[in-house]
Amino acid sequence: MFPLQRGRRLRVNESIRSLVRETTLSPSDFMFPMFIMEGENAKVEIPSMPGIFRRTLDLTVEEVKELYALGIRAVNIYVKVNDNLKDNTGKEAWNENGLMQNAIRAIKKACPEMIVMPDVALDPYSIYGHDGIIENGDIANDATNNALVKMAVSHAQAGADFVAPSDMMDGRVLRLRQGLDEAGFHNVGIMSYSAKYASAFYGPFRDALDSAPREADIVVPKDKKTYQMDYANRIEAVKEALWDVEEGADMVMVKPGIAYLDIVREVKNAVNVPVTVFHVSGEYAMIKAASERGWLDHDKIMMEQLMCIKRAGASLISTYFAKEAAIILNK
Repeated sequence: MFPLQRGRRLRVNESIRSLVRETTLSPSDFMFPMFIMEGENAKVEIPSMPGIFRRTLDLTVEEVKELYALGIRAVNIYVKVNDNLKDNTGKEAWNENGLMQNAIRAIKKACPEMIVMPDVALDPYSIYGHDGIIENGDIANDATNNALVKMAVSHAQAGADFVAPSDMMDGRVLRLRQGLDEAGFHNVGIMSYSAKYASAFYGPFRDALDSAPREADIVVPKDKKTYQMDYANRIEAVKEALWDVEEGADMVMVKPGIAYLDIVREVKNAVNVPVTVFHVSGEYAMIKAASERGWLDHDKIMMEQLMCIKRAGASLISTYFAKEAAIILNK
């Protein structure tokens, strides 16, 4: 009856614990989401995301160099588009001299080895704040896909390593793969937001880009629930991920992160490509707010959550904590 197995033998001290640790983190596990705005030598902190800034292109490039020096090897970039450039077609999204295209070129010139994954969705360019073109009061799936192909090809022409469609239109991965290949960009990959849920955790992100759905002079969907996933669903996430792999996705993403670790594991078990997890703005903001009040230990909670995401099956973690976590890991 006396226990022959004692789990505590493997927990006696940190040296033993490190020998048998099943999951480890390194800076190369992280991708840093970056917000870019027009102008020069300026950065604006996002009130709901302490420590995260919209930066002009010159300061973005300097930040990228710092990230690379810390061991971070990928950035996911988003642009704050001026209101006068927004419409219902999203045509600014494939302007070869647009902010996104200029940002890709500048980052790749300054830091060629940094992997650049620009966001592919129309919401930053839409006067209605939606990820697609509005027709007859709804998102026009196929017309939106046509626009996304133009957008992705323009990113590839600027030097993007991967395109990252976050729009959740049906069939867009296949259309993007076909469009990239036809344009000669066979080696530009697709990291698809496959299981992107209609989540309230995105609030601070939408503050950063001014990309929330807004009232309009025509009938528009009041939210993004007709294309982003219902957070009550699990099997649907696996189905969406498998479809995207069949259509040519090189990586798939689950978004949000911590609240969806069951989905991460389900998707990881189902697909044969790397799984990215987005540790989103609301999850970041909650840790920042609680730690500012002294309710949580910031660094310990940050590292625990990132480790849990990796343990659940993430090959890559897109997180606003990437820089802070990399500094700790490098110590």
